[in-house]
Amino acid sequence: MRRARTRTLLAAAALLAGLLGGGGSAAGAGGTRGEALVHAAAAAPQSAPEAENCDTGTSLPPAQRDGARIQEIRKRGYLIVGVDQSAYNWGYRDSQTGRIEGFDIDLARAVARSVLGDPDKVRLKTIATADRVELLRAQPRTIDLIARAMTVTCDRLEQISFSSPYFKVSQRVVAPKAAHARSVAEALGGKRVCAALNSSSHSELKRDPHGAASVVTPDNQLDCLVLMELGEADATLSDSSLAAAMVAQDQTMELAGESFLPTYMGVGISKDDTDLIAWVNQVLVDWRNNGGWQASYDRWLRPVMGDPGPYRPW
Repeated sequence: MRRARTRTLLAAAALLAGLLGGGGSAAGAGGTRGEALVHAAAAAPQSAPEAENCDTGTSLPPAQRDGARIQEIRKRGYLIVGVDQSAYNWGYRDSQTGRIEGFDIDLARAVARSVLGDPDKVRLKTIATADRVELLRAQPRTIDLIARAMTVTCDRLEQISFSSPYFKVSQRVVAPKAAHARSVAEALGGKRVCAALNSSSHSELKRDPHGAASVVTPDNQLDCLVLMELGEADATLSDSSLAAAMVAQDQTMELAGESFLPTYMGVGISKDDTDLIAWVNQVLVDWRNNGGWQASYDRWLRPVMGDPGPYRPW
């Protein structure tokens, strides 16, 4: 708990520095952008996303073939993966070792092992929640794929591709225990609600504010926890994986109300890289069958999330 709390306090210091000084992060360091750290706006209802009925659970068949992207990665000699450095137990920088670790990082290393024969032939590039889709669409691209607790949504499927699902998630609310919120309506109604910019939770609040008085949208999800601790937000809407991570980091917080909008998490990949999509899907099959998924879950997530059954996508 002390180490988790230390990470949150360090993030708070960084957030305050951005608010006061507007400074950006070093190249490749990821994190919050100074020019758009916090956006506050009245939450106005919008029409539902056009493609609500898309299938978020399918991808290309698993296969391993040396297509253009796989050949480029092998020629380069390392895989470049966009990750988080502040999502506790998913992708976070350990304050003792300085290494980025977690469930998503284990997956990134499994892909590197499969493509290059060595799990250490991977460069982890920390990126902001708000920038994920943009980075996969940019030309030239600076990352091969994203393993960053990224939910598959119909809107995103129009812009990028995803691997097969590797985790089941839903929307959850995090709120201070002192709020005594017993439902989503109680937790969000009339409140200042935080959701990371361009996250699926942000999209949901634009579609339906759930009674929120205002919406605060930092670039990264951990900033929502910091903003609640600073008294700048009353509640956070997030997917269930990151919501559980927040509660694990700060025991004054709790999951408030019911879960809703079930979906999946997948590895984000450019639509152009069909060989890499199929290759990652084969990695996921192998990771499941060889016990890698279960071992990683037991190490990072079981203490917080319990029985892995509800989260398995198969």
